[in-house]
This record gives sequence, C-alpha cells and structure tokens, in this order.
Amino acid sequence: MPSGERRLLTCPNCGGDLERDAARTRLSCPSGHRFDAAKQGYFNLLTGAGTKFQADTAQMVQARADFLAAGHYAPLARRLADLAAGAGARTGTGAKAGPVVLDAGAGTGYYLREVQQATGASMAVALDISKFALRRAARVLPEGYALVWDVWRPLPLADGAADVLLNVFAPRNADEFRRVLAPGGRLLVVTPLPGHLQEIRSLAGMLEIGGEKEARVAQSLGSGFEAGPAEHLEFLMSLSRTDIENVVLMGPSAHHVDADALAGTLAGMQFPLQVSAAFSLQQFRVPGPDRG
Repeated sequence: MPSGERRLLTCPNCGGDLERDAARTRLSCPSGHRFDAAKQGYFNLLTGAGTKFQADTAQMVQARADFLAAGHYAPLARRLADLAAGAGARTGTGAKAGPVVLDAGAGTGYYLREVQQATGASMAVALDISKFALRRAARVLPEGYALVWDVWRPLPLADGAADVLLNVFAPRNADEFRRVLAPGGRLLVVTPLPGHLQEIRSLAGMLEIGGEKEARVAQSLGSGFEAGPAEHLEFLMSLSRTDIENVVLMGPSAHHVDADALAGTLAGMQFPLQVSAAFSLQQFRVPGPDRG
C-alpha cells in the first residue's frame, strides 16, 4: 500500500492489509492468505467453523428483494441517504475523495446503494452472513466490496477505516463499530418502532417489537459513542397479498412462520391493505475531530 494511503480491509487470518487484484477476483495479504471471489462477485472471508448464527435463506432474500423493488421502503431509503449525506459531508476525506461507507448487516445492498449515491462515497463495503443476500449486493455495488462476515467477530477492516457506518435492522457490535469508525465518524442505526406492521403482525404470527428499543440501542453502544439526533419516520403502505407474504417472509419471522398457514389466513382478506411502516433513525458520533 502506498505511503499515506488510507487502510481499508484487513486479513481475518493475520490482520495484514487485504488488497484486491486488478481483475477484482481475488483478495490477498502480504502473508499469502488469499480469498477468491465467487462467480457472483462477493468474497467469503469466514474461515474454519464459519458462523453459528442463522443466515438469511435464498427464499428470504428473494422475498426481501421483491418487497424492496416494489418501493414500499423507499421513503426510509431516501431519508437514510439524506442523513448519511449530511454525515459524510462532515466526515469525508476532502473534496477529492468522498466518505468510506460501511454497512454492517447490508443484506442485498439496497440501503447502501442509496447512501453511496447520495454521499458520493469513495468506497462502499457491505458485510452480511448471507451469501444469497451478498450475491445481490455485489451486483448493485460493482465498485465496492461485498463480504460474507459475522459482525460479532472482529470486523475485517482497519482501525478508523470508515467514515459512515450503517446498521439497518441488524446486530450491533459496539466495540468493533467504534474501532473501525474514524474520529468524528457517524453511526446511523435504523430499528422498527412498536407500531411497525401492526395491522398484520398478529395475524401473521410475526415476532413482537418491544418498547424502549431506542434507549436499549443507545445503552448497548456504551460510552464509545456520542448520541446525536434521533427521529421517527412513519407512513402508510398499500400492500397486495404478495407484498404481505414477502414482508412477513423476508425477516426473522420467516424462521418460524408457517407459509401455508399464512396463505390460508390471507385467503379471506381484501387487498390492497393499508399497513403502517414505523422506524426509528438514530445518529451517533465517534468522539474526536471531524476529518478535514
């Protein structure tokens, strides 16, 4: 790596710098550890036993891709992109290079792509444990990195590598988030509010959303972050039967919802159905001066 150039990815085996070759098909470090890209463009950095956590299945990812493609969460994507653009303007590396944006739990890359475009990011890095999701992320982020990784492990990024970190409906590793964010870096956390999908949550057997989630998020991040502004985004969605099946089957509820029973429940309903979307968007900052 040239002197003075900012470090980005690190080898999960030895901690050395990971560099991508000119063909964009291999990551390697000076110690000789190599990771070849899958034919769909993502890199699997998990070694050994992999992860004990349950990754999203191909069916879950397809349901999510179809639901997001219908535009139902577009207001959330736009607002998140606006917030990230404001954060990136304060934390970027200067006029010639936009911010480095990391999405921990990126899924299909839907939100990261919107943020990349809004911020003029110099690099976008998507982390997720689902290879099925990252196949899609690699496709929409051709210049970025789509990496199979468990966010509960030490992240494969250098200290202070990222300017903006997205965490949308995903686990939070506070210590690692703090480490990989540069001084003055921003963390944007999106979680559902109790009223989210309230019209269909009980009939579909979906997991309940507990109250005081925002306070728990802030508490879980500890003293390594300064709490910034928080806001709520609420709107109504007009959902078809297919939309409702997709929104139920694209998230954690899919692991225990009976698809046949859901179909039977929906068979007697009238569509489209007006369904609430309700999100919390919280901003946090790493102490230290903003990048100039």
